[in-house]
Amino acid sequence: MDAINIKQLAKALNLSTSTVSRAFRNNSDINKETKERILTKARELNYQPNHYASNLREKKSHTIAVIVPELANNFFLQAINGLERVASEKGYHILIYLTYDKYEKEIAFINDLHNGRADGIIMSVSGESAKEHSYLHRLKNKNIPLVFFDRIYEDIDAPRVTSNDYESSFAATEHLIESGCERIAFLVIHKSLSIGKMRMQGYQDALLKHHLPYQDELVIDCSNNLEENYKILSQAFKTLRPDGALAAVERLAIASYYVCHDLGISIPQDLKIISFSSLEIAPLLNPSLSTITQPAYEMGAQAAALLFRSIETGSMEGPTEHIILKSKLIKRQSTANESPVINLFQR
Repeated sequence: MDAINIKQLAKALNLSTSTVSRAFRNNSDINKETKERILTKARELNYQPNHYASNLREKKSHTIAVIVPELANNFFLQAINGLERVASEKGYHILIYLTYDKYEKEIAFINDLHNGRADGIIMSVSGESAKEHSYLHRLKNKNIPLVFFDRIYEDIDAPRVTSNDYESSFAATEHLIESGCERIAFLVIHKSLSIGKMRMQGYQDALLKHHLPYQDELVIDCSNNLEENYKILSQAFKTLRPDGALAAVERLAIASYYVCHDLGISIPQDLKIISFSSLEIAPLLNPSLSTITQPAYEMGAQAAALLFRSIETGSMEGPTEHIILKSKLIKRQSTANESPVINLFQR
């Protein structure tokens, strides 16, 4: 059977074309029985909705843009899964833009999205927090809502979803101290960025509480490159000889494991390691990695919910909402006092 158009489908159902159109857009004002009848008849008559034409009429793309620094990090994969679920329930698609922590790419993506390609933007920002961010103000002029998650620009007024980075870093550092560490290294990328600053402050305040000196040399600036981090950490572990390490991001914990293996540094006997990480195989590492695990999926879902609230109301005014979710500190063998025992079921 040849495909039919929406008018023919509406006539066959004895309904208006607007009712049929709303059913395919998953509008909430269509009751379940009517929607099911429309979809059943559409399949029977081989009707295929023209979403592109519908979007043009509504001046909506039914697409949201998601701008993230990377996908190699398990945190971002889980967060995207969360926001995609919410988007799908709303009848929206997502476009993923990767900045690779490049400020210029972030600007280019934002400029590209001014043309209405997306109805809203969810973003975890690049590492260039000290740069100028006026390009983001143009979104408001175009009535394109923006929501930050995890990594934010503090000078931009937009809804945001973060985790309790300060409290988590404080607790992780305190855990290392209570495990016997006295020279604790803080491994960080972009310490001037929002999460870097909060996590570093938690680290410093935990040292202060336990009367341990803060030492600049133990704050080890790393990069996004594994080979560079291997060199940086190899030099630091050999010369500074820390007995504990708090990794502000997942990749630095992995690099530390490589370095310790090659230098013959035993984890946790010589060096105890804990990391912010959503790595699903953390319990399977040897030794299993102690982590501060952010609720990544929920952060993505909450960010999407905030964005759709703006899209559906058509308003970007009112107080800026900041949702803070709690991370979970999971103690495993990499920070244990006793000799490591491999336990595949320790989660």
